[in-house]
Amino acid sequence: MEELLERRVGKVCVLTINRPSRRNALYPALVYDLKDRLEELVNDSDVGAVVITGSGRAFCAGGDVKDLTQREKGTAEEEAKGLRLRSEVIRLLNEMPKVTIAMVNGPAFGAGLSMALACDLRYAAESARFSTAFAKVGLSSDFGMSYFLPRAVGSAKARELLLTAETLSSDEAFQIGMMTRVLPDDELESFTLNLAEKIGAGPSLAFAEIKHALNMSETTRLTEILDMESLRQCQLCETEDHKNAVRAFTEGGVPVFHGR
Repeated sequence: MEELLERRVGKVCVLTINRPSRRNALYPALVYDLKDRLEELVNDSDVGAVVITGSGRAFCAGGDVKDLTQREKGTAEEEAKGLRLRSEVIRLLNEMPKVTIAMVNGPAFGAGLSMALACDLRYAAESARFSTAFAKVGLSSDFGMSYFLPRAVGSAKARELLLTAETLSSDEAFQIGMMTRVLPDDELESFTLNLAEKIGAGPSLAFAEIKHALNMSETTRLTEILDMESLRQCQLCETEDHKNAVRAFTEGGVPVFHGR
């Protein structure tokens, strides 16, 4: 059975982790496949938005503990090198010049929650559940959890969630800023894909710059942000997308964006 499914909906690429019998738990080969696919999508002009989700009743249960106990392991240094390479999935979701959307259809634990947090937008089904989970198996965090979680929920709450590994409902996750929105289970897919299609047909160059600026703001001083914003904004003013949108606005039409 193919463990990473892909389908296109307009300018949207939907990537589905397809291990329902293991609650879509991750293991190295699957993560490498996901990384390779995301790298290909970075330069795919036919894609404006990427949706990541899971098959069956789970989004992603995190790392496959069974795999950890069964596969032959190297030294800690060798394992760390491999884990760091696989962690590029997180950097790609966060930094790629496409809008990334987590469609959280069920439990998101450990590295699965990290993947959701790395996305630009996070929409959850009412039945979804969330946990950092790492401490339950005597681990700390990986896949960027210690970077994204405090930025989403604040330092104090992030510490509590990592130290207790408590499980949150969708409503609780939304209330603390972990999720963008919660939807009824039977509305999650239609809502997410409709929004993704609108984004995919939108001003891709501007969206890429919005992501870049927001990411820079996490670690950069205001003066540098102002310099960067001023330059990028003036560059965007010279694009066909901007000129066409201004023309449509003044003439009462609907802008069409081509990423030029």
